[in-house]
Amino acid sequence: MKRGGGLGRAFGLLWSAAAVSALGDGIVAAAAPLLVTSLTRDPVLVGLSVFVQQLPWLVLAPVSGVLVDRVDRRRLTVAMNAARAGLTAVLAAAVFAGAASLALIYAIGLLLGSCAALGDNASSALVPAVVPSEQLPRANSRMFGAYSVLNKLCGPPLGAALFGVAAGLPLTIDAASFAGAAALLSVLRLQPSEQDTRQRTGPARLPMRRQFTEGARWLWGRPAVRTLTLALCLMNVTLIAGFSVMVLYAREHLGLSELGYGLLMAVGAVGGLLGAAVAPALQARFSSSVLLRTGLVLETLTHVGLALAGSAWVAGAVLAVFGVHGAVWMGVDRTLVQRAVPDELRGRVMSVFMALAVGGSALGALIGGPLARTFGLTGPFWFSAAVMAALTLFAWRPFSRSIDDPAPGPAERRPAVAAN
Repeated sequence: MKRGGGLGRAFGLLWSAAAVSALGDGIVAAAAPLLVTSLTRDPVLVGLSVFVQQLPWLVLAPVSGVLVDRVDRRRLTVAMNAARAGLTAVLAAAVFAGAASLALIYAIGLLLGSCAALGDNASSALVPAVVPSEQLPRANSRMFGAYSVLNKLCGPPLGAALFGVAAGLPLTIDAASFAGAAALLSVLRLQPSEQDTRQRTGPARLPMRRQFTEGARWLWGRPAVRTLTLALCLMNVTLIAGFSVMVLYAREHLGLSELGYGLLMAVGAVGGLLGAAVAPALQARFSSSVLLRTGLVLETLTHVGLALAGSAWVAGAVLAVFGVHGAVWMGVDRTLVQRAVPDELRGRVMSVFMALAVGGSALGALIGGPLARTFGLTGPFWFSAAVMAALTLFAWRPFSRSIDDPAPGPAERRPAVAAN
């Protein structure tokens, strides 16, 4: 595998698959809320459509992590992408036929969330399997850069425009993107690794609950990883509390059209792209402690800014700054965790990590609607600002320079990558 200018063919395939599905998901990120609001304007019901996609991460966390450490991660990722292609195609067909309902949207969302809980965990474990540790900041930056451009910048306005042409068209494209990602990953080849050996021997024979407990115990015993996990969980509660009703905030509070909503969602991607470009340099220049503490302050101010914004221009500026912060935080957070977790526990630890992170998103989606219904469409942002201020005070000391030096665990091992 290349170790110089490029990151190798295997990473190229992984990146391409992520990019294709990111564009499709970005298109639906704007179209799906518009579809829901075409059926209801109730903030609780709108937020519930987000919640049902997050719920499986909580339910399937014990199964997901153990499964990722037991089976071929590439094949599992391919299978879940194929399943998502089929489910999205079913919803697209229902929309074209005029048979879409909230019940169907919730059901498909629940199944898509289940596929994501299994597939995304396996996919994230593939990055450190194809990239050496010293190249992880660069690889993560490229992954997040593609996500920012395609999912956040290009996807939402395109999705909103396509929704205006035909409501089922964005879903059709998303289904095709999942199928394309599955096809790309199907040609990714890894040389036999230690995971393959473990699948045939000891760990696969252990009870599933015991394996999951091992991952949870490892995470809780590493202060650096534990602190990051709990902070990310609470940050996602606050973030999704507001963003779960963002479509109503944009259209009714800011007075934007469907296309305007899509463009507003894309603004954050401009900041995300800039953040992804500078993240490796910032990680090399500053300690993780400095970057994480700065991120806590910026995220708190994001919620204050959105609560006070009276125009799309102000809200867009706030979201652009948030995009920079989000990309840098993601790079620091993901690199610290990937470097700390040994390969033999990667799936189980990451399932616990993702369960708490996405569980926070689920809770945020569940409370965002009631907050908006009770206190108005800016209510969730004021709530989030208060919670983030408390989190900043709580996490300031734990996010000291020692977070760069997690407690030692088993040596991380990386399988070789086939050259083809």
